Amino acid sequence: MYVEGLAEGLLGMLVGVMLGYWLFRWREQGWRKALAEREEAVLNAARLKADGLLQEARLAAQEEARKLTEQTEHSFAGRQRELEDLNRRLVQRESLINQQLEGLIQQEKNLRAAQTALQTREAKLENERAAVAALDRQRREELLALAHLSEEEARACCLKEVEREGLRDAIELTRHILDQAKGRAEDQARRIISTAIQRYAGEHTFETTTSTLALPNEEIKGRIIGREGRNIRAFEAITGVTVLIDDTPNAVVLSAFDPVRREIAREAMHRLILDGRIHPTRIEEIVTKVNQEIDEAILKAGEEAVVRAGLPPLHLEIVKLLGRLRFRHSFAQNILDHSVEVAHLTGIMAAELGLNVSIAKRAGLLHDIGKALDHEVEGTHALIGAEFVKRYGESEEVVNGVASHHDEVPPAAPYGILVGAADAISASRPGARSETTTTYLKRLENLEKIGRSFAGVDKCFAVQAGRELRVMVHPDQVSDEQAFTLARNLVRKIEDELQYPGQIRITVIRESRTVEFAK
Repeated sequence: MYVEGLAEGLLGMLVGVMLGYWLFRWREQGWRKALAEREEAVLNAARLKADGLLQEARLAAQEEARKLTEQTEHSFAGRQRELEDLNRRLVQRESLINQQLEGLIQQEKNLRAAQTALQTREAKLENERAAVAALDRQRREELLALAHLSEEEARACCLKEVEREGLRDAIELTRHILDQAKGRAEDQARRIISTAIQRYAGEHTFETTTSTLALPNEEIKGRIIGREGRNIRAFEAITGVTVLIDDTPNAVVLSAFDPVRREIAREAMHRLILDGRIHPTRIEEIVTKVNQEIDEAILKAGEEAVVRAGLPPLHLEIVKLLGRLRFRHSFAQNILDHSVEVAHLTGIMAAELGLNVSIAKRAGLLHDIGKALDHEVEGTHALIGAEFVKRYGESEEVVNGVASHHDEVPPAAPYGILVGAADAISASRPGARSETTTTYLKRLENLEKIGRSFAGVDKCFAVQAGRELRVMVHPDQVSDEQAFTLARNLVRKIEDELQYPGQIRITVIRESRTVEFAK
């Protein structure tokens, strides 16, 4: 029973395994068939998509080819139009050239005709000149016969006549040379301007070295002096100025060569007078405070000057020293304002000459910076200023422009000449500087004296504040040609002997009058 049961179990198991294997094979075949169908569907879809892409690519290629064809045709048409326009312009230009050539040929014919006419007229003039010369010789012979002159006297008269003719020819030649020089002036503008602007006035040095303060009453003078003079001694020791208290009512005078130090002393004295408390401690306190305020004002004035001149920031020490010029004057002209004006003038002239405007402005602004140090350092302000700006990194052109603007050293570049000319322009313009009455009258007197020193001069007047000299001559002693020579000789003598700002116009007046009386 046990064996039979085991055999049935094995048989059942075998049958189950066979059924399972057959089911597995059946399912596997189903899967393979489904997979094959799916692969076939994917391949069909891929073939369809590939066909679609290929069709689209063909259409895109055809469209691109069509566009390229249109662009090529459009470009070809544009190029064709350009060639047609070029040909048309060439034809027009050829026609214009032919017209100009015809015009030139006609002008050449006209010039040849004019030349022939001029040669004919020249020959006629030569004949007339020969006839005039013959008549002149005949006139001389007749005059000699009528005057019964000796050979020496006749020779002297002839020599005098020849001298007059030579002088007239020399004057005509001079005028011809001057006309030619004016005609070539445009081509030689840079050289002529650089040479001409070297003419400028010599420097006048006159500075205000005192400041006067008004006092409210005479009692304040005692406070300023202090017990046994201790207040005034303390004030002078701290400020470095001299306090002059004389018999002038209600006034005190501060004297010093340093304008900044004098300004500090003036402001400090003004505040002490307003405060009323005057003693050494208070004096030291006020002077120290004013000194700080003046230093700030100096720096601000220097920076403003640089900005007004249109320059980039300069070295701090240069700006400080430049600001000190705010408190210095020459002939009532403020040196700092004068320096800014010179910077602008130099920049304008440099632009006209094609030079570096920035270098020209720097040289113009710094040309008088040595005046802030000339009371402390020995030497002229031009050389002192040049050494100072060189120490703080300014270029060689700027240094030479500062040093050479008064011809104390030769200019290595045109900037020194430009600065000198701008300096003279700024100083000599009307109202820029004041002049003492004695100096002004002396200059006018010397100007008229030079005018009267020439032979044939009747009257001489200096007008326009000494900027014009009008010379009246005797018409029977000075001819028109001699008047021209007299004016040039006056110019040379004035330039050699006088110092003056700007330029002086010379006007020679020759007048002939004929008076008759009808009776």
